[in-house]
Amino acid sequence: MRAGIYFNKNYLSDNRENVQKITSKLLKGGAECKTVTCFEELNGLDVLFVLGGDGTILMMAAECAARGVKIVGINYGHMGFLAEFEPEKAEEVAELVLGGNYNIQKRSLLKIQTKNKVCYALNDLVVQRNTTGDNFTNTVNIHAEIDGTTVDNFSSDGIIVSTPTGSTAYSLSAGGSVLSPELDAFIMTPICPHSLHSRPIVFGGNSTLKLCPVNVKTPLVLSVDGKIVGEVFPDEEITVSKADRTAEFITSADNNFFSKLLIKLNIWSK
Repeated sequence: MRAGIYFNKNYLSDNRENVQKITSKLLKGGAECKTVTCFEELNGLDVLFVLGGDGTILMMAAECAARGVKIVGINYGHMGFLAEFEPEKAEEVAELVLGGNYNIQKRSLLKIQTKNKVCYALNDLVVQRNTTGDNFTNTVNIHAEIDGTTVDNFSSDGIIVSTPTGSTAYSLSAGGSVLSPELDAFIMTPICPHSLHSRPIVFGGNSTLKLCPVNVKTPLVLSVDGKIVGEVFPDEEITVSKADRTAEFITSADNNFFSKLLIKLNIWSK
C-alpha cells in the first residue's frame, strides 16, 4: 500500500506527533508512506491521510477523486463533519487501514462547466451577487432550468447548488434540507430570495441544471467548495451535473450519518 499524509500547517504544532505516529505505524506494517505537499504528489497513492478541518479535506477531495485516492480524514478543525476520526485515534486509524477493516463511503461530486472552465465540487457551488468595488450588485436575477425545463427565475442574493455532502453546510444555513450521503440527488437553494414562493428544490442526480444570470449589468461571483474560482458574466450559462467520479472516504464499520449529525450540529439528543 502506498500512503500519503497531508496536514494543515496551521495545526503543525498539534499534529506533528500524530504525523510521526501514523508514519511509523504504516512503515512497520509494510506500507510506503510520504508527506504530501502538492497535488502532483498524490499520483500513485492508494490512501491519503488528511489532518485538518473540513476546509482542508475539501481542498484535497476533488484531486483525490480524480486519481482514485481514498481519503482518511482526521479532524483538527472546528466542525469536522467530513473527518471520520479524532486526533487521539491516529494510531488506531493507521492500524485499521493496514488491516483493511474499514468501510468505504462514496460521495458524489458536482461537475460545473462555464464558458472558460470546468470545476468539481464535493460540497457546493455558489453563484452570487458581487459585494465589492465597482461591480457591487444588489439583488440579482438568475434563470434556472432542469433538463431543459424552466424551474424559476430567482430574484435573490444568489444560488447554492449542493451535493448531499454539502447539504449540511452553506445550503443548510440558507434554509435547505439535509440529504443523507447515499442519495443520488442534489439541492438548489436560493440565498435570501425576494419571493414568497422561492424555495429549495431537490433534483435527481441524473438531471442537468443550467443557471444563467439575466437582466444584470455586472458579473456575479462563482465559488466552488468555498473558494472563489471566477466570475459569471451576464447571460453566461453555468451547467451543473453529476461528475463521473466520486470521492471515497474510509470510515469505521460503525459509522452512522445521523448520529454524527446530532453531535456535529449540536442538535438535541437523548
